Amino acid sequence: MNSYLDRLQQELEDAIGNASSNELSQAPAGKWSPTQILEHLLLTYRNTTRGLEKCRKQGKPLARSVTLKDRVAALLVVNLGYIPNGRQAPERALPRGVPPDEVRQQLMPELRKMALALDEREKEFGARTKILDHPFLGPLTASEWAKFHWVHGRHHARQIRQRLRKA
Repeated sequence: MNSYLDRLQQELEDAIGNASSNELSQAPAGKWSPTQILEHLLLTYRNTTRGLEKCRKQGKPLARSVTLKDRVAALLVVNLGYIPNGRQAPERALPRGVPPDEVRQQLMPELRKMALALDEREKEFGARTKILDHPFLGPLTASEWAKFHWVHGRHHARQIRQRLRKA
């Protein structure tokens, strides 16, 4: 697995620790619970894997041309590790209410599945090829996708830790 995604797996496992289902279900007013955050991450992994599978089936990258706005957004998030606050997740990545134990059971296998798909597409299309569009960052390479998921997951792992400390 990609080193960023290995680190992400460890980061999430550490953040969740031995938290009970009840602790994972507690949320501050107007905020997501740790379970909802984990479900959001799970959905982002599934959506990325789905897009990578479309690339495999079509035998080509599905990325559009990169714009200046894409370059700036990717620079901030992927290169500098900055996640702006207040950004609404796309509809397809919003939590739907999966129970804590189910989310916990599915999260790491889905992360590994995505990592494998990223490795395969990188081998298939090349390390420098933009393979798939991110909804906010635009076209990314396989390694940029891995680093995005690391930055995004680390951001949410901090939120999980904060919520579990307050629970």
